[in-house]
Amino acid sequence: MHTRLLPLMLVNVGFGLCLLALSPASGAADNFTAVSAADKPAKAKKSKAPKPPSSPGSGESKAERDKRLLRECRGKANAGACEGFAS
Repeated sequence: MHTRLLPLMLVNVGFGLCLLALSPASGAADNFTAVSAADKPAKAKKSKAPKPPSSPGSGESKAERDKRLLRECRGKANAGACEGFAS
């Protein structure tokens, strides 16, 4: 008789613990107070770091790049930079 009640009691205790764990989380939303932008202290502005000079690229146009990839990727695996250009 006691062996059949033990699993049922464990399940009930588990559900009870889950309910206890969830109840403070639902009550925390009631204590929330919104803070408007006027209530927040003003932050000091940070200066941005200067950007390093960007390179103009490889100097080839899209058409030149496509021709080069067709030439270089001929006979190679269709993966990586050669994806879509390998034959």
